[in-house]
Amino acid sequence: MRVLLSTIGSRGEAQPVVALALRLLELGQEAVVCAPPDFEEWARSLGIEYVPVGPLLHGTAKRPAGQVPTPEQRRRMIESTVADQFKAVGTAAEGCDVIVGGGALAVAARSVAEQRGAGYVYAAFAPITLPSPHHAPPVFGMLGEKPADGSVDNRTLWDRDAHRWNVMWGAALNVQREAVGLGPIGDVSRHVFTGTPWLAADPTLAPWPGRSELDVRQTGAWTLADDRPLPAELTAFLDAGEPPVYVGFGSVRAPEDAARTMLAAARVLGRRVILARGWADLAADLAAPDCLVIGEVNQQALFRRVAAVVHHGGAGTTTAAAGAGAPQVVVPQMFDQFYFAQRVEQLHIGAAHPGGELTADSLTAELRRALAPRTIEKARELAGRVRTDGALVAARRLIEKQY
Repeated sequence: MRVLLSTIGSRGEAQPVVALALRLLELGQEAVVCAPPDFEEWARSLGIEYVPVGPLLHGTAKRPAGQVPTPEQRRRMIESTVADQFKAVGTAAEGCDVIVGGGALAVAARSVAEQRGAGYVYAAFAPITLPSPHHAPPVFGMLGEKPADGSVDNRTLWDRDAHRWNVMWGAALNVQREAVGLGPIGDVSRHVFTGTPWLAADPTLAPWPGRSELDVRQTGAWTLADDRPLPAELTAFLDAGEPPVYVGFGSVRAPEDAARTMLAAARVLGRRVILARGWADLAADLAAPDCLVIGEVNQQALFRRVAAVVHHGGAGTTTAAAGAGAPQVVVPQMFDQFYFAQRVEQLHIGAAHPGGELTADSLTAELRRALAPRTIEKARELAGRVRTDGALVAARRLIEKQY
C-alpha cells in the first residue's frame, strides 16, 4: 500500500502526519508526506519521502498583532493556496492507494483522491474542529473573533460556519476541480470532513463529546516517539537547581513582550525559566543565571523534568505536557487553543489564562494555581492515561482499509 499524507499548517499539523508516515514505513508500507517546505529537511532526515507545498510558513509567527489581510489579499491567498495544493498533492498522489487529509486547510486532498480513484480519509487533531451539537466551532483569534459565549445555539453556529467555508473556499476549489474534470462542490466543509472523519486526539485529554451527524472514529493522538538526548547545556541547567518553568509558543505568534512578562512571573514564585525561542523568536537577550534560552529540543524528555509548562495550547504541546505529567498554564490565542485551555481547566491539570492582556500579575496567579500540590497530583495521575499508540492504530486501520 502507498499512502499520501497531505497537510497545510505549522508543526502542529506536520508532526502528526510525519508520525503516521513513520508507523506505515515500520509496517512495511510506502508513505509520502505533502506539507509546507519548513519541514522537508527534518522529514527527509527520518527517511520519509516528501513533496513540499506552498511557501515557507516560519515568518508568520512574527507578524504584528492585529495585522489582518484585506478581503482582496485574502482572496488572492486562498486562490494561491488551493492552486498550489492541487498541483503538489496531485503530483505526490501518483501511485497512491489512499490519501489522508490532515487538518481543515488541506482542501485539495479529497478532490485529488476523487480524480485518481484513491481512497480518502480526513483527520482532525481536535474535537472542536468537527461539527457537533455539543460544542461551537473554533474561531480564528487573529481575525478578531471571540469564542462563542453561549448566546447562540451550536447548530446555528455550525450552519454559519459552513456558510463561511463556502464563501471563503468554494469558488477557488471549484475552479480547480473544473480544471481536472470534476464537478462543483456545494458544501465545502462537508466535502472536506466527510461523514466519517478520524479524530487524531487522545481520548482522555480530548474525547469526542457524543452523538452527532458524523460517524467519528477516534484513533488517539499521532505522536512521534522522540529518543534524542537533551543538549548538554540544557541538562546542566536542569541539574543545577529545582525544576524550572518551561515557556514556549511553538510555531505561533507570542503575546507582545511575553518572554519578559513570563520571566517576571516565574521570579515572583522563585522559579527558574527555560525559554523556547519558537517561530516567534522569543527574546534571546533574556538569558541570565535563572533563565536559559533554547531552540527545538525533545519535549517528551524535557517536560518530565520541569515544574510546569506555559504554552499556547496547541494540540501537540498540550498532549506532550499531559503525557509527561507536567502541570500546564495555557495562554490561548486562536482556533483549537481555546479548547485545549478549557480541557486543561476541566481536568484540573493546570490553568487557562483568561482573555485579555497578559501581565506579570495575571500570569503569576495562573502559574501559582498550576503549581498547587493538588494540580501537580492530578497532572501526574492523568499522565498514565495518555495513550501513545494513536499513529499505530491509524496505520493499521489504513492497511486494513477500515476507512
